[in-house]
Amino acid sequence: MVVFVLDGQEYALHLSSVERVLPMVAVSPLPKAPTIALGVINLHGQVVPVVDIRRRFVRPSRDYGVSGQLLVARTSRRGLVLPVDEVLGVREVPVEGVTSADAVLPGIGHVAGIVALEDGLLFIHDLDTFLSLDEEGQLTEALEEMEG
Repeated sequence: MVVFVLDGQEYALHLSSVERVLPMVAVSPLPKAPTIALGVINLHGQVVPVVDIRRRFVRPSRDYGVSGQLLVARTSRRGLVLPVDEVLGVREVPVEGVTSADAVLPGIGHVAGIVALEDGLLFIHDLDTFLSLDEEGQLTEALEEMEG
């Protein structure tokens, strides 16, 4: 798992969905994008959407400036960039230590599992369910319009 922090709370993504971690860079606006999209960045010649993970987690917005880091990740449909306060690194979590999110929080679609740690809970997120179908469609249209 790749563990990252937002407002002091630890979250995780499956290592297989994370491509790399980058320092914060300027984000360009993306007109007509869903509200969860902060904009786009140029990543080695590819335009990649930056998605506000804070909105999905119902956290207050933050102006990162030059602080924070970017998690470059991939869903089954597209690449995404997620701004986070800090990436703590990779943590090995045994499968038997992960509780299904449905068993604890039924209906919370973007959480794949929960791990009980000595100092709190670690929520493992599923990027494939992170964007709603509406948001996916709006994001695709906005990116196509920008590139077209």
